[in-house]
Amino acid sequence: MAIPKISKSTLQFLSSLDKNNNRDWFNNHKSQFLMAQQNMGQFADGLIFEMNKHDVIENTSGIKSLYRIYKDVRFSKDKVTFNPHFAFSLTRASKQRRGGYYLKIKPGSSFLSCGFFGPNPEDLKRIRTDIENNYKEWNKILNKKAIKENFGIMHGDKVLTAPKGFSIEHPAIELLRHKQFIFRHQFKDSELTKDNFFQEVSSLFKSIRPFFDYMSHVLTTNSNGESII
Repeated sequence: MAIPKISKSTLQFLSSLDKNNNRDWFNNHKSQFLMAQQNMGQFADGLIFEMNKHDVIENTSGIKSLYRIYKDVRFSKDKVTFNPHFAFSLTRASKQRRGGYYLKIKPGSSFLSCGFFGPNPEDLKRIRTDIENNYKEWNKILNKKAIKENFGIMHGDKVLTAPKGFSIEHPAIELLRHKQFIFRHQFKDSELTKDNFFQEVSSLFKSIRPFFDYMSHVLTTNSNGESII
């Protein structure tokens, strides 16, 4: 299999689209878009293959995993027609494996993220209850060397004070306030076109596994360690 590499022409297309974000320009450069889209689909295919060496990924097609470049402007103040980036998410297979992966490629603003972007109310309650009871274990995992070096701190939207049913005096109140549990790593443009970039992305995603494995246990078992799914 050829090395799944992001081409410089893909980045050049995105930069040009960012400066000429209108339908006429896009239609006149449709062939360049299709080449860039194919390139990103092949990169995603390579990343999926690499990720399956250490995880089980539900996605089977890179090109089908890409988000649409056409922007939905119905509820947005920004009325530009196109998203001047490529992005895709990868889903872990089976209900037992929790957490998700995301990669966005945009010149000057490329990053990956992973974690829990929108837990449903039931899952969020289970997560917060575990934080309440086991916050020392959370701190231990979040301070693991690989997680700290690759992602720094955990990000995500928070409630303003204390969530309903939890004390604002709890020693882990900052963790309890989280509604999202997201880790992020930014890239320089010079990193994107390296031959081993797909392996670097896979390695970064792999480093979050201690957190994912812990969260999988929290969300799929009861207090006795018995499966609830």
